[in-house]
Amino acid sequence: MSTSVEFMLPVLNEERDLPPNAARLHEHLSSSLSAYDWRILVVDNGSTDGTRQAAEELSREYERLGYMRLEQRGRGRALRRAWLESDADILTYMDVDLSTGLDAFPPLVRAIGEESFDLAIGSRLMKGSVVKKRTLKREVTSRTYNLIIKTMFFTRFSDAQCGFKAISRQAAQYLIPRIQDQGWFFDSELLILAEKGGFRIKEVPVEWVDDPDSRVRVIKTATDDLKGLLRLRLGGLSKVLKPTDA
Repeated sequence: MSTSVEFMLPVLNEERDLPPNAARLHEHLSSSLSAYDWRILVVDNGSTDGTRQAAEELSREYERLGYMRLEQRGRGRALRRAWLESDADILTYMDVDLSTGLDAFPPLVRAIGEESFDLAIGSRLMKGSVVKKRTLKREVTSRTYNLIIKTMFFTRFSDAQCGFKAISRQAAQYLIPRIQDQGWFFDSELLILAEKGGFRIKEVPVEWVDDPDSRVRVIKTATDDLKGLLRLRLGGLSKVLKPTDA
């Protein structure tokens, strides 16, 4: 039996970008991951536009594409439910704008399925990555934030916020219930808890193109992230045990 992989696309009011980008992802996976039993899950957390209708139409058109609806917003909340309810061996997600080049997906999946890593993450900040059209404000904010993480927690990973990650189901079942954040800090908290818990993380260089229509409010998100880091630094790591001690 082949290894199963589920690709999550968290969406919020993406009626325009979802149909063409989901079709593009489906086509790419069909040609690049034939050795795996893969499927796509659109996770809609609180959209108020035509996203639901678009996703339901896609699920009728593509046999390997499903749809999940949450009424409450929060990317972390969407990933928490989708990953904990999935029966796939490998769980992944990427931003629906497809800012990250899809050629990085096979090495991301192989890191879990063939190289025995617990998590694999795309990195825009490591050697071999190519970043295009990124504003100076976003670049400085991202590098500063990741430097703060390294300074506070002595972590080794370079890019906590790239929307391009994979995790084994076993690691997800252990780590996700221990994550408190329901929003954008979910990614950072997952990686910090994983590294401190002794899980193996592999970084994959990516080609990344900034999305000028991004819904992320940089300053508010950065402020919330700093609050999350402080929470972890002041005691939020005490509940994480090494997997062998669990």
